[in-house]
Amino acid sequence: MCGIAGFIGQKNNSDIGHLQSMLRSQVHRGPDAEGTIFETVGDYQIALGHRRLSIIDTSELANQPMIYDNLTIVYNGEVYNFAEIKIELQAAGYTFISEGDTEVVLKAFHQWGVESVNKFRGMFSFCIYDKNTKKAYLFRDRVGVKPFYYSHVDHNLIFSSETKSFHHHPKFKNTICQHGLNLYFQYGYIPAPWTIFSGIKKIRPGYFVEYDLVKNTLAENKYWDMSSYYLLPRAKLDMHEATEELHDILSESFSLRMVSDVPVGVLLSGGIDSSLVASILQSNASKPIDTFTMGFDNKSLDESEHARKIAKHLGTHHHEQMCTWKDADEMISHLPTMYDEPFADSSAIPTALISKFAKQKVSVVLSGDGGDEMFCGYSAYALSDKRFHKINKIPFKKGVSKILDFVPDPMMSLYRANYDLYTRYLKFKSLFSHENIEDKYRSITRTFTSYDITKLILNNQSVSIHSAILPEVNTLERMMLVDFNHYLPDDIMVKVDRATMYYSLEGREPLLDHKILEFAAQLPIEIKLNKLILKNILAKYLPVSYFDRKKHGFGVPVNAWLKKELRYLLDKYLNKVKIQQQGIFNHHYISKLCQSFLHSNTNDNRIWTLLTFQMWHEKYFGESF
Repeated sequence: MCGIAGFIGQKNNSDIGHLQSMLRSQVHRGPDAEGTIFETVGDYQIALGHRRLSIIDTSELANQPMIYDNLTIVYNGEVYNFAEIKIELQAAGYTFISEGDTEVVLKAFHQWGVESVNKFRGMFSFCIYDKNTKKAYLFRDRVGVKPFYYSHVDHNLIFSSETKSFHHHPKFKNTICQHGLNLYFQYGYIPAPWTIFSGIKKIRPGYFVEYDLVKNTLAENKYWDMSSYYLLPRAKLDMHEATEELHDILSESFSLRMVSDVPVGVLLSGGIDSSLVASILQSNASKPIDTFTMGFDNKSLDESEHARKIAKHLGTHHHEQMCTWKDADEMISHLPTMYDEPFADSSAIPTALISKFAKQKVSVVLSGDGGDEMFCGYSAYALSDKRFHKINKIPFKKGVSKILDFVPDPMMSLYRANYDLYTRYLKFKSLFSHENIEDKYRSITRTFTSYDITKLILNNQSVSIHSAILPEVNTLERMMLVDFNHYLPDDIMVKVDRATMYYSLEGREPLLDHKILEFAAQLPIEIKLNKLILKNILAKYLPVSYFDRKKHGFGVPVNAWLKKELRYLLDKYLNKVKIQQQGIFNHHYISKLCQSFLHSNTNDNRIWTLLTFQMWHEKYFGESF
């Protein structure tokens, strides 16, 4: 696991010092070694850099950048089936000097070109430069576990694992992308390919970018698409057959992710997904594996007792830490640096705390992320499905929508009286303006409604995201795909990657192996509903009473803290003077929002979304680099 950065383009004012500064800004991603290549070839510059966190083959033979024949690679991630691919390459005449996966990825590309990515099982972002064709290829893994950012400006391609690196390149202009700003307040994160910075884009999961240095052209290419597997004929398996086949796939995928030359542990929340990971891995281990749990002093959010009970039953070496508001307060100041972009998922706080805690014992942790999006685990899916059916039965929906368009401003009195009711009203109203399931689902998962954003952001530029409409796919699965394509890579994976790598800890997501994903997509919905098939597998290892209970999110009571212990954050970042000086927001709207928030019992996320933006803005526009 590593951090990569580089630039390829015409000779200009950039030099190796800029590359070194780009790498230095993400030393946390790779504290063990640094490598660079800086070459001037005719009118062009080739600058490739790498920061290494040694996980597999910790020797210098696996250091990067790595060169073979006409190709040079800088690579971040893990290809777990590299040993299998290596055997195939050896049969084709290739020899190897290292024991890691980087050399395998490089020589696989030499043998098969861009098609080589279809052989890789794992998480990765890498750049390969071909000096013969003067082309660069930037790949991101299928799910988007590993981040990858790029900027195509003038005759230059700049790339990095984190956006903070771009601040050290002379071509970067520190300006806010208005589309990214709008999307952030819709969702609390910024969906790919957008970022908060003008000129920087995310490579979308399952894509690679091909850059022609001579022609200065850039093309985005998709090599994998989850939705295509939902369109295939459904597997003709009964529950028992599906359970046994999935169990075999899980066992193999989980075992691959235990390959490491450094200690490995599991983040155990006590929920179904992480318990399944811990159960299967411990059953195949020769000694107790390390498990880590974060507890909370708020009992409604605390699952540490359940995790402790599961760990004891499995026989793991269990470690536990409690999270208080003081721990959260200390961690909050790190979030703008940790996440680069504004990021409003408050579970980033406990994720960062448990990453810091786990790093004391291990260098790799496995989590249970992905189970909800693939096995219909969120209660919102079934609830939304019922709501959509009811709304579809309402006659003259378009007429009702036009009538409701006249209502919002008078509703401001209700907004002041009942913060939550007004929000629910706006989300209900928005459902009438959308025809397909995908857009309806997005409209009810937004943090700020479209109407609220017009009141919040001065000079707002509205923007929306769209997915392929799949009417032939089950309604629940269409909502799952929306989350898989956006919420999973742009929120959950960002949260875990930045938090773990901030503490030089590698995070692995065994449930997101594409073999598992492709199999799950072809299962009938009744087998997946409410994670039924995962529960059946987990019951082989644990008593059902240990895990069959109401789902808890991995969250903190941030709203309760903001009204008491952390109230100072509202006073510091959302005061009238600061808002007016920024010139981004309507201070009248924010003032009303704060008043309503402080006098309600809401679980609404809007104030935290505003605060995380303000803290990020202070870091990236109030300080010099």
